[in-house]
Amino acid sequence: MEFDWNRPPFELDGSLKVRNVEESFEDPFAVRLMPDSPRFSVQARYFNLGRSATGIGLFSVYRTNGRSIRVLLSRPFTESEDFFYQRKRRQTLEG
Repeated sequence: MEFDWNRPPFELDGSLKVRNVEESFEDPFAVRLMPDSPRFSVQARYFNLGRSATGIGLFSVYRTNGRSIRVLLSRPFTESEDFFYQRKRRQTLEG
């Protein structure tokens, strides 16, 4: 799947690189969620929690049309998001 980086709606600063965000979506243990909130019902938005190849945990909000992904926000994990990601990863590995 391709990414749409045309005028990203958030700042990519020195610590957050496009490559890290894309790699977090390629993480085989990435957790993808669709929020069940009326706030997100007008335009479907999804959450991705994944790690880059260098181990940076990123939480991203995105839209997709099935061919491309438009990242609306991406930031490092909070402590609770990291805990959630690790728990889901363990569940997957224990199968």
